Amino acid sequence: MDLFAGIETLKGIGPKSRELLEKVGISTVRDLLYFLPRTYENYTKTTNLSEIRPGRVVIKGKISDLIVKRTSRRNLTITEGVIRDKTDAIRVVWFNQPYRVKQFDKDKEYYFIGNYDLNRGRYQLTSPTARLAAEVEDKTTSGGFQPIYSTKGSFKSANFKKIFDNLRNKFAFIPDLLPLSDSNPDFVYPGSRADALFKVHYAEDSKEVESGRKYLAYEELFELILAASLNKIENQKLRGVPLKFSPEKIKRFVNSLPFALTNAQRKAAFQIIKDMERAVPMNRLLQGDVGSGKTVVAAISAFEAITNGYQVALLAPTAILATQHADSLEKLLSPFGISVGLLTGATKKKDFLKRKIREGKVDLIVGTHALLTDDTKFKSLALCIIDEQHRFGVNQRQKLLEKTLVPAPHLLMMTATPIPRSLQLTIFGDLDVSILNELPAGRQPVATKIISELNFADELYPKIREYLGKGQQIYWICKIIEDSSVSEAASVKKQTEKLKKVFPTEVITFLHGRMKPAEKDAIMSDFAAGKINILVSTTVVEVGVNVPNANLMVIMDADGYGLAQLHQLRGRIGRGSDAAICFLALPAEVEPSRRLKTLEKSNDGFYLAEADLKLRGPGEIYGSLQHGALNLQFASLTDSRLVAAASENAKACARAFAKDPELMLKYPELGLCIKKYQQLTTLN
Repeated sequence: MDLFAGIETLKGIGPKSRELLEKVGISTVRDLLYFLPRTYENYTKTTNLSEIRPGRVVIKGKISDLIVKRTSRRNLTITEGVIRDKTDAIRVVWFNQPYRVKQFDKDKEYYFIGNYDLNRGRYQLTSPTARLAAEVEDKTTSGGFQPIYSTKGSFKSANFKKIFDNLRNKFAFIPDLLPLSDSNPDFVYPGSRADALFKVHYAEDSKEVESGRKYLAYEELFELILAASLNKIENQKLRGVPLKFSPEKIKRFVNSLPFALTNAQRKAAFQIIKDMERAVPMNRLLQGDVGSGKTVVAAISAFEAITNGYQVALLAPTAILATQHADSLEKLLSPFGISVGLLTGATKKKDFLKRKIREGKVDLIVGTHALLTDDTKFKSLALCIIDEQHRFGVNQRQKLLEKTLVPAPHLLMMTATPIPRSLQLTIFGDLDVSILNELPAGRQPVATKIISELNFADELYPKIREYLGKGQQIYWICKIIEDSSVSEAASVKKQTEKLKKVFPTEVITFLHGRMKPAEKDAIMSDFAAGKINILVSTTVVEVGVNVPNANLMVIMDADGYGLAQLHQLRGRIGRGSDAAICFLALPAEVEPSRRLKTLEKSNDGFYLAEADLKLRGPGEIYGSLQHGALNLQFASLTDSRLVAAASENAKACARAFAKDPELMLKYPELGLCIKKYQQLTTLN
């Protein structure tokens, strides 16, 4: 079977189906085979309604008495009905699914799968899936244990099931990614890919699913670690600028700081300085929890490079953040005669500043994407610092690294998103990592409280008035910009109107990602200057300027965010010495999730990152770091035994490929698979 053949070569996929599938990213046979079921439904274990108990249930019965009710709250619709079998009857409810009224035939039986729980004093089956019993019991398909595929565009689960039913006899011809060979043990996978994919698509029970996915998880880990290992080997071949370390010089700079460094800052700065002594260019990630003081570590790194006679560039994701960095670094470095320049889209006399940069008359250049333009050149760039590195693509980072005539510059990347240790060891296997896990002296942890919208008037609004009365400012975070028929979430615009009625004497403004960059920067500048009392915003403020006067945050519909993002948002407050509090707001009918309860109890970003990894899996977490560059479908990086096995084989393969680069040509599919992972590096 040719995995890279077009999907139109498969039985049952005509021109129209091909076009629809290609629109959703499925264009080759391989794409289709690796489009796995999102879940499985086991229809073989049904419960009689007379014996039903709270929890997840599978029931079989007829449905009738369907009606749709509308509520005033957020334009919510409630579809109600009654399910009956030969033993009893129960109430069923769907939210915002009015089409359910026309979906069912009252004379036919259906299977329903969902949660049967107590809600407002009565038990009900809430938002179950529904399948026609005759379809489920059709023995020509999968029988009682059936895969459920995600809907892709107009392609629904049933469409995918039909395609895979036609492919069932073809799976034996799926080739392995690497050939099984006793004579070449470095390239052996445990098991067969054909067998694993067959189990996942045509499983008869959950054990088969687990077995198939375990193999695929190994394959995925192998590719990922192999890519990181090859990157590290290539990085070691590059030549950089060795910078001489002068302990007395660094001590003098540290003693000039208006605050004492934490032990974590001292350790990270020393690791960076020792890295820059080497002729191999540094490739280090500095990850620090929100408010841990990454900027001063960057300042020490810049001081080291500049006092060795070289230039430094710092790339920031927004103009306002670049401006803040430039101001902060100038205060720290200017007493030592170090010049700092700011280059953004709004910079006046750009040509004059760029000429000074080319001539080496500016030591530290802080900027946004304006640093990446072709006419921005450096005389002697030895260190590149990238803040919030995940907000820049690989090509953008590479462009910055190429802006010098000297050998490859050292690279320091910074992120405020704590990355779990297990992710560091695999995804960032080609990077060295420094961690800032201490808060500066005097900084208080942010108090966190889950609150229902029902308690806003009695609990939240009085607390906001208390903070406003002390002259402090408020962040109010919403998921969407304006009300939508497809979402119940609170919107920025509607919440702004509501808050203006509740707090009529306060200056309240909204902010969102659709605004022009200059408009966003102006609003954030006004907020930082204290001209705005309450800022209602989407998550666009997740990475932003320090506003020490903002010490209360409300996150609406908090159950809709991941732990890492909630923690990042919470980090916008508590930046000074005053006590801060973050309210995680939930709609009246929503119970707090395990995720929110975890956040309520802890301010440790690294602990939360590990918890998030277990709750959501690495694909989502890494997606938030690299805009979906990595999409781990199967692997759990908390499976230490599988990671260790994949790592051992992958590193052996990397050594073999490094010795004989043409060997990779024998495995073209493997080469394509690891190429996307190799893009994670910033030096290749």
